[in-house]
Amino acid sequence: MALLPPGFVSDRSGNFGIMTALLMVPLLGTAGMAVDFGHAMSLRTQLFAAADAAAVGSISEKSGAVAAAMTMSGNGTISLGKTDARSIFMSQVSGELADVNVDLGIDVTKTANKLNSQVSFTATVPTTFMRVLGKDSITISGTATAEYQTASFMDFYILLDNTPSMGVGATATDVATMEKNTSDSCAFACHETENKNNYYNLAKKLGVSMRIDVVRQATKELTLTAKSTRVSDNQFRMGVYTFGTKAEDANLTTISDPTIDLDKVRGYTDAVDLMTIPKQGYNNDQQTSFDNALTQMKTIITTPGDGSTATTPQKILFFVSDGVGDSEKPKGCTKKLTGNRCQEPIDTSFCQPLKDKGIRIAVLYTTYLPLPKNSWYNTWIKPFQGEIPTRMQACASPGLYFEVTPTEGIADAMKALFLKVIRAPRITS
Repeated sequence: MALLPPGFVSDRSGNFGIMTALLMVPLLGTAGMAVDFGHAMSLRTQLFAAADAAAVGSISEKSGAVAAAMTMSGNGTISLGKTDARSIFMSQVSGELADVNVDLGIDVTKTANKLNSQVSFTATVPTTFMRVLGKDSITISGTATAEYQTASFMDFYILLDNTPSMGVGATATDVATMEKNTSDSCAFACHETENKNNYYNLAKKLGVSMRIDVVRQATKELTLTAKSTRVSDNQFRMGVYTFGTKAEDANLTTISDPTIDLDKVRGYTDAVDLMTIPKQGYNNDQQTSFDNALTQMKTIITTPGDGSTATTPQKILFFVSDGVGDSEKPKGCTKKLTGNRCQEPIDTSFCQPLKDKGIRIAVLYTTYLPLPKNSWYNTWIKPFQGEIPTRMQACASPGLYFEVTPTEGIADAMKALFLKVIRAPRITS
């Protein structure tokens, strides 16, 4: 064996090169791992964005899943939502992602009035540098979820005051026109059937709008608002009622039973008109009994549900009136009697039983216009006029009260009150 050169064993000058060569593979592997992992995480972020879009989009307000859920009577899976979620997800995948094999797990379900969407993904991303370490791919995964609370199903029972006081001119101009053209300066277009020259016919001849005319048209427009805002064809049912067709039989009259056919309701509402009276002073003018009307409505309106399905709708009494009662009420009248005749602001004790039943009351108070030239008004109504809006608001459920004069737009006020009802938060257990 040849002898090693002197100093070979103690010479350290080549150690760095040897160590570098030995460490190069793990160093390159570690650097490559960072690059490959960074690339995989970038793709995962893109897939997460696609999953989020799919989860949210599949149960958005105008989605097929929401429409389908509104027709379901119970809980379950919504196949259309799953199909839409997959389509939305795939539409978000482009570029490099299009070449990546992605396994999708999608679930869209309805539970009560909530829709839940879950989109899970798993994908295998090939590596570049980590192959040096024997790692050919990286698995990435994630889950995106979304929840949507469906719109509530609601039944609206629209109670319209059509008693003789609603024959007053709709605006100050209409009132002035009637007073100018009547011998007794009467602002009311009383619909007397025994008098062909009654003030109702006069109002029509003069082109005067009565308050009942404005309310009728506003109710018809309300059906259009309901139709344009509903999420599904069966979300809202509407029924229309008045205090009676004629004073001789002043009982609650059904103009339209509750139905989802809002076009039909709008057509039926043409029949809403001022209650007729045989002659002036008939039955001592006692034709406006809020007590009886509200009591009858409590019987008509069945027990409300939570609104989560079409078979368990919420129930809303939508009450439009000028707030002045005039009826035979020998006991319990809140104001001074004239014999047995009770003229008073609405007695709110008859509103409470409906609320106790779980029925919400939305009140549109059409301001009772002062009639300073009318002796009856000055004697009986003027003393409590300031109480009328207070009583009407007390009758309404919290937040569901609106006061409007005809010149301010009854149609707009009815629409605003309706939107307030359907957008009100609901307490659930």
